Amino acid sequence: MKSYNYGKQCLDEEDYQAVLEVLKSDFLTCGPKVKAFERALCEYTGAKYCVAVSSATAGLHLAMLALGIGTGDEVITSPVTFLSSANCARFAGADVVFADIESDTANIDVLEIEKLITDKTKVVIPVHFAGQSCDMEKIYALAQKHNIFIVEDAAHAMGSEYKGAKVGSCRFSDMAVFSFHPVKNMTTAEGGAVTTNNEELYKKLLAFRSHGMHKTGEMQNTWEYEMRELGYNYRMTDIQAALGISQLKKLEQFKERRREIVDFYNKNLGLPHLTEKEYSAACFHLYPVLVENRKEFYFKAKEKRLNLQVHYIPVHLQPYYQRLGYKKGDYPKAEAYYDKCISLPLYPSLTDSELTFIVKALKEIVQ
Repeated sequence: MKSYNYGKQCLDEEDYQAVLEVLKSDFLTCGPKVKAFERALCEYTGAKYCVAVSSATAGLHLAMLALGIGTGDEVITSPVTFLSSANCARFAGADVVFADIESDTANIDVLEIEKLITDKTKVVIPVHFAGQSCDMEKIYALAQKHNIFIVEDAAHAMGSEYKGAKVGSCRFSDMAVFSFHPVKNMTTAEGGAVTTNNEELYKKLLAFRSHGMHKTGEMQNTWEYEMRELGYNYRMTDIQAALGISQLKKLEQFKERRREIVDFYNKNLGLPHLTEKEYSAACFHLYPVLVENRKEFYFKAKEKRLNLQVHYIPVHLQPYYQRLGYKKGDYPKAEAYYDKCISLPLYPSLTDSELTFIVKALKEIVQ
């Protein structure tokens, strides 16, 4: 019998043909599709520049490298996120400082950020949790006041809007990083992208993405190249980019359906959930609800063919970060959210009858 995961990819014949076309072409990687995908992402988000990468984790790491973040620097982010939002700072040798969340959105609290800023603070990484943008204008004003960089972790938020502009436009940030993992709002199988309006950062991202190599002037037409920095192989393939181009064309349809599903849950389920702010038009990646006795709820849902997930164990509670001095009790709002949160199925191919089945099953659990 069919089961329902919290998320999954939505592919069609156009996606299959886009990939097949590349497989039959001369370039499987380092070809024209990556640049075409980057142009399409710029057109969609409104950003001037885009660098497609192998994952959002790679994109966050590249962002730290492009900003010159290193030992002795501090990077502020949310504890309610996937590990990469914090790990990227550690990759660069910087210290991670967590700021507690807003209870109603699970997004980072601007007031908490302000309390934590020191002379060592170099970057704030706001995480657009579940697809809803953080209040970027307020974070931007704070960053401008203290001369701090902003890198948006938009892994959940491809297709989302903040105050009428697409997330990724970088109107209120230096860079934004997206994920195209299969469970995200659109997919390239694995993959990600970084957008920016800063040409200097763009050039650095390109170099660090491909081993720190440069080809300029006469080198463009020869075998010669120069490695000027220690870079990485964080490139996206043309196969992935072709899938991304095809998926991007459907993103607004995906967004509409995701919002319909969230509205259905809101109206019919009756469980506490996150609030969407007036400045938001989210392409929802997740639909977390808050439940009592979560472990029991989780296993009862499995019995009803609902494979739910928890997003996330707060990063500061992971053994690695506890060895750095973090402990339970440091971020009470994040921990209170984690104690009850569980994410329900949310992906565009869910039908109305399937949603009715899911809601009925969940209501039977909580009765």
